[in-house]
Amino acid sequence: MKPGPGGGCSQGGRPPSLPPSRCWRSHSPAVPTDLRRDDGRGGYVVQKVLSARELPPALTAFRTAFRTRGALAVLQHFDSLYSLLHHFQAVETAVREDGLELMMHVVSHHSKELPAILGGSGLSQADRAAHLNALKMNCYVLTGLVDAFELETSSSALLEVDPSGKNKKNRTKISGSFWEEEREPLLRLLTQLLQLDLRQLWGGLVVEEDFVSLVTGSCYRILENPSIGLQKYRATREAATHLLAAALIHYDHMFSATLKITQMLQHFEHVAPVFAQAVSLWATEYGLKSLVGELLREIGQKHQQDLARDASGVKGYAVFITELAEQIPALVLSHISVLLHHLDGESYMMRNAILAAMAEVLVQVLNGDQLEEAARGTRDQFLSMLQAHVCDVHSFVRSRVLQLFTRIVQCKALPLTQFQSVVSLAVGRLKDKSVIVVKNAIQVLAAFLSNNPFSCKLSCTDLAEPLKKEVQKLQEMRAHGRSTAAPAIGPEEEWEAMLPEVRAATQQLFQPLQEEEEEELEVDETVESTLEKITGLLRKLNYRSAAHLTQKALCRFQGKEPFSGPAEENEEATILGVLKRLYTGSYPGENSEDPPCDNAEEVVLDEQWQTELVKQKMLVQYLQDAYNFSAKITEALSLISKMMYENCVSVVQEAIEFFVTVSKFGVPQALLGVRRMLPLIWSKDSTIKEAVLNAYRQLYLNPSGDSERARAQGLVHSLSLIMVDASLGTIQCLEEIISEFVEKDEIKPAVIQLLWERFTEKSQCSSLERRAAVMLLGMMARRKPEIIGSNLDILVTVGLSEKLCEDYRLAQEVCNAISRLACNPKPALGKNNAPFRLPQNHMLFDCLSETVSKGFGQPSAHWIPFMEVAVTLIYQLAEGAEEICAHILQVCSQQALDKLKEADRQKADPGVSPSRVSDGASSLPTFLLVHLVSLVGQVALQQVAYLEVSVSAELRRRRILREEKTKKRSGSSVKKQRPQSTEKETTMEEELGLVGASADDTEAELIRSICETELLDGKHLFSAFVPLVLKICNSPGLYNDSVLSAAAALTLGKFCMISSEFCDSHLRLLFTMMEKSSLPAVRSNLVIAAGDLAIRFPNLVEPWASHLYARLRDPCPSVRQTAGLVMTHLILKDMVKVKGQVSEMATLLIDPEEAIVGVAQNFFSELSNKGNAIYNLLPDIISRLSDPNCSIEEESFHTIMRHLFSYITKDRQTESLVEKLCQRFRTARTERQYQDLSYCLTLLPLSDRGLHKLQDNFDCFADKLQDQAVYGHFQTVLARFRRAGGKPETKALAEELEQKLSACRNRGLDSAELCQEGSGTPVPEPAGQKPTGSSRCRPLSTANRDEDFVTPQPRSLRNQKRAKKRPPPKKAIIAFSSDENSSEDELSAELREEETPTKTTPITRSSARRLR
Repeated sequence: MKPGPGGGCSQGGRPPSLPPSRCWRSHSPAVPTDLRRDDGRGGYVVQKVLSARELPPALTAFRTAFRTRGALAVLQHFDSLYSLLHHFQAVETAVREDGLELMMHVVSHHSKELPAILGGSGLSQADRAAHLNALKMNCYVLTGLVDAFELETSSSALLEVDPSGKNKKNRTKISGSFWEEEREPLLRLLTQLLQLDLRQLWGGLVVEEDFVSLVTGSCYRILENPSIGLQKYRATREAATHLLAAALIHYDHMFSATLKITQMLQHFEHVAPVFAQAVSLWATEYGLKSLVGELLREIGQKHQQDLARDASGVKGYAVFITELAEQIPALVLSHISVLLHHLDGESYMMRNAILAAMAEVLVQVLNGDQLEEAARGTRDQFLSMLQAHVCDVHSFVRSRVLQLFTRIVQCKALPLTQFQSVVSLAVGRLKDKSVIVVKNAIQVLAAFLSNNPFSCKLSCTDLAEPLKKEVQKLQEMRAHGRSTAAPAIGPEEEWEAMLPEVRAATQQLFQPLQEEEEEELEVDETVESTLEKITGLLRKLNYRSAAHLTQKALCRFQGKEPFSGPAEENEEATILGVLKRLYTGSYPGENSEDPPCDNAEEVVLDEQWQTELVKQKMLVQYLQDAYNFSAKITEALSLISKMMYENCVSVVQEAIEFFVTVSKFGVPQALLGVRRMLPLIWSKDSTIKEAVLNAYRQLYLNPSGDSERARAQGLVHSLSLIMVDASLGTIQCLEEIISEFVEKDEIKPAVIQLLWERFTEKSQCSSLERRAAVMLLGMMARRKPEIIGSNLDILVTVGLSEKLCEDYRLAQEVCNAISRLACNPKPALGKNNAPFRLPQNHMLFDCLSETVSKGFGQPSAHWIPFMEVAVTLIYQLAEGAEEICAHILQVCSQQALDKLKEADRQKADPGVSPSRVSDGASSLPTFLLVHLVSLVGQVALQQVAYLEVSVSAELRRRRILREEKTKKRSGSSVKKQRPQSTEKETTMEEELGLVGASADDTEAELIRSICETELLDGKHLFSAFVPLVLKICNSPGLYNDSVLSAAAALTLGKFCMISSEFCDSHLRLLFTMMEKSSLPAVRSNLVIAAGDLAIRFPNLVEPWASHLYARLRDPCPSVRQTAGLVMTHLILKDMVKVKGQVSEMATLLIDPEEAIVGVAQNFFSELSNKGNAIYNLLPDIISRLSDPNCSIEEESFHTIMRHLFSYITKDRQTESLVEKLCQRFRTARTERQYQDLSYCLTLLPLSDRGLHKLQDNFDCFADKLQDQAVYGHFQTVLARFRRAGGKPETKALAEELEQKLSACRNRGLDSAELCQEGSGTPVPEPAGQKPTGSSRCRPLSTANRDEDFVTPQPRSLRNQKRAKKRPPPKKAIIAFSSDENSSEDELSAELREEETPTKTTPITRSSARRLR
């Protein structure tokens, strides 16, 4: 520090109490030890540093001296206080705290004394110097203590987890709490000191900068504490803010504060919000607005390269800019230009901060319709910058800008003219690769919907009609305006246009005129006639004659209007003035009064028309904007609906919330999205399931209405709309949601009451709504069966009554609802309750039997679905269900026989047409045969299910009850009589579960024997219908009706479910029909039947598995989809071995039908969850699909491989596949196979070990590099590896491999050229491939030969014959060398032996014969 005025250190100016050698220094010491060295400038030097033990009495002495001399006591005791700073860490906590309190008391006393001392007139030079030095010394010691306490607090925060030293930890806590309490009073004390006029101590000059820095430095040191941002230190932060404000106002601290704040922002992240609040306070309350510009300018001058390297510093700047813009956006707007160049820099955090500042300015400052032109231009410029960064290279910037637009839209700060462009950008970002960008894009669109200024209903269909109408009206208004716009040019405009010619003609008057011309023009007797003549000449464009006549009239009619106008400078101007008044009609006169009135009316009408036209244009523009906005939202719906099944949970949640928002605005396509989210109710992720429940809760459980009845009506109506044309899967999902609501008691009783009223027709509703009511009641009864059980009689009497027997769909839903009463056939553990059954003579079964029997003889498309549900319900609830169904079969069979007898009588009648004379069965109506066959098949299937499930469970239940009763009867006496060895054996059997297991096996064998020997025995009713079903299936030419063929095929499959013997003997017929039938319905039914048979009799169906796979190539999309679903279930349940035919499932990934592609994607997604299944199948899939005979196009192959390789995520799998694919190059023979294999390598995420594998197997593909596509694929592999980064040695290996690739390619090309030159013949081209075409387009007639349907022999016999004689293969079988010699590390990635496909599919090659 500089000395006080008058020297302060000179011999003559020292006070008596300060020896010459102890004058305070003219500068602040860099470190405390500098005070112990003489700098040669006469500064103060500490003479003696006291020991720690000497400090307490020294402080006591200083306190005593302070009481007598005041603050000047420090001049004699500074060495003691310096010693306290020197030994701060060594002295006890009490000594430190006493020293701090003492120094605060001293400085406080001095600051209170100084105003009176400085204000007095008798202050000598020596006293002023003494007070100045005392102030410097006291402040130095006080700020030194502040730094020491802060340093200790910071270090203790880092060492708090150190377990060493309990006392030290306790001491730290005590000292820290004391210091936290003293920080705020100390800062207020220093603020009070700085508010004094201290310049008088420096002789009226500027206060030394070192002194100001000494005081403010303590303030900055306190703010460096990371915990200063906590809420409990708010008062401390405010005290520091006021202290710095005093320094800024009174001591020109602006420059130093700017540098210090920017430095702290760079090194301490936590100070950004603190300084943002402080700068806001200084600018608003203290008027220090220039500081905002200085700070932003200092940040703006930072080099972009430095910001890119210093991430922590950039974060501090970014937070500061963002929070400052939130608090004082107007001031930030004034200086934001100095930051804009950072938008082009590399630091994404700076870009985010500046864009956030722009958004705050737009929301708080540049918002509203009353902006000036300059402000409006700035607003549009900011919006353009924000829109430009929606496509920023960094995903964090893109997502941040979308968040900012969400805020702008929610605050209604986006002009209507910008709506369409921002919405288009948001829709485009829905395809972004970054999940967080997609999530924020959905949020922006939801915000646009919630805050749109157009309408509460945004339907393109509803908006198109009024838009078309208003556009037509606008066109009519424009056409009308053009037709009436002829006099739009007024007389004034016409005069201005003709004035040059009139002036030229007037000037000719003053030239010599010919006599004849002068004689021609004569002035009439009256003014009116003269005026008419002049006006006529002007209309005829005879300007010279009109001017000449006007000149004469001026002489003749002087003083008369309009020739008595104001005097002009010359005669020419006078003539022109009269002509103008005559032409425009602006002179007073009788003849000129009417035209101005008409003209004024025309002007008023014209203004009204213009106003209406402007209004109409605005209306059309409004409707056009609303239509465009609705169209963009509709476009976004299709994209967002596909995101509901993404892997990212947050994106799925946003998509669900978006569709909830869209539904509230009446967009018709929203219902599709609401239905699409239904299957998510089965999600394993609880958050997604809860999101679906919340969505339906918002959409349906909270309808608007004044009363509970009205809300119930709204809820029932909304749910009924969902079930219109809903698929079975949609209904099942909705049932799960409603059952969840019922379980949580969220469905009000008024809703259930209204549903019953609709069903019983007490409330007016349509048949669809009535059916929906029954369906909803059934859904609710899933969790609360008493809803149905308490009203069972109503359901039966109303839903199955005689007058309603024709409405089979309603009766079908009634049966589904009643089936909720059937309890789980498998009882819970420890419970042996009897299943719920109704007596055989219950009214329900009478009604069902009667309804089924009556409908049997009547043609109806809905009778068969109702019959199936009715038969199922009978077997679920009836005691003696087989007797009831047998009775129904007998009644219906009798009806068919009666019809047959009637046909025979008509056949005997000679008057009957000869066309009725045919086989007995064919004379029956076709629908009657369909009904009969379907009824028999359904009863047979339900009988098997009844035996396997219900009867088996009942036998087990009764056995358990008998065992329990036996145990109770057998007392302790029986136990005592039992030998010990027998007791041990019985106990061991019970522990192993052998007793129950053997009993279960006995019961299962009983059920199986009944199915095998009794159900299709000649004594059973079913045997009477088997010949009929077989005849229909074996005679497609005779029974050519498609419905009958489909029903018979399905019944055949159901009969096969009964007995393994019957199934084995008729499988050939079943698969023949599946393959050769021309009816898609028959093929689909048999695929489903074969799938069920594969589960019931897997050993019988396994030899026919290839025929099931063949249906994946069926030309009919519905059959392919059915086959895909069936094979998905069979493969995932391990009921069918995958073998090599899984490539057929892979081809479904390129199916033209989107639903089939979804089935295939779902299959591979589920298969990927089964360990290494896809990894083990990939080589076989690649081999088959790259086979030229497979006819898979190259682009289709790429699509399939991209999907399959996305499941390869383990490094070990990747390395193994690299080796296998490289080995495959040795045996590939066609150009297409080379390219396919190299493309597969590009799909693998290559690691360091994978690169080594590629290097080790380089020889396998070196000779294939001359192919441009193969070489390009390997270049892609290396480029992707370099982008991923890696170790230096692996980078060197990649460069070496790239050099080898290039060298081999060049060498191969040179060899090819030499070969061409030497032989004179061109290099032979690769074998031509067969024309591409989908194999599924082959005709059905050639799909399989008749001998293909010979029943395959048992596996053991086939293996024996194969072992006896094995012909040599015609084509080489390609095997992976790495498969033959698998290392131990790779064994975990292999399938077990029984899971490995037993057949290997060789890749066929073109023979030499074909090459020629």
